Amino acid sequence: MKPLSLISAEACQPFLSELETLFDTMDREYERIADGYGFTCTGCTDNCCQTRFYHHTLLEFSYLSRGFQTLAERKRQDITARAEEVVKQSEDADVCGDTVRLWCPLNDMGMCILYAYRPMICRLHGIPHELRRPGRPSQISPGCDDFHGQCGNGNYIAFDRTPFYAEMAQLEQRLRQAVSCSDRLKLTVAEMIIRFP
Repeated sequence: MKPLSLISAEACQPFLSELETLFDTMDREYERIADGYGFTCTGCTDNCCQTRFYHHTLLEFSYLSRGFQTLAERKRQDITARAEEVVKQSEDADVCGDTVRLWCPLNDMGMCILYAYRPMICRLHGIPHELRRPGRPSQISPGCDDFHGQCGNGNYIAFDRTPFYAEMAQLEQRLRQAVSCSDRLKLTVAEMIIRFP
């Protein structure tokens, strides 16, 4: 795989503009469904910013990297140091077979420093949703604990993530062809940060 640090930001730019449009569509649909339930994400004891989510697209890596470059150098250094510590503690926990919940290094006083650049799962997490895979029955997943605390077990409002995933996959494939990157990614936000150019 071409090292992530060698992938040209200029080559990624047209695809990131399309990603912005896709993310805007995701955000508006998520807000519409959440409003339908009366759900508001205000932070909770089981905060998703402490969940080890893995991200798999060069698109999200490149977009978050672009947002990271908008920060002052001192802030970038501080976040990178936090990211290194999160990665170290996660690796240590894995060696011991422990489960550990650590704050995302972009979380500052309960707020995401790069909220506008956050990855897809950070945008879609929390409310019940469905995925439709070819040849399989539709899979409906529940919302987070905070969602159920606020909204109980009311009627499901259809929220199909499938079109978002499909569009993301197509855009990702085009980007990877353009920059000659074929290997799979599996990175947390902390792992992304320490690999940013």
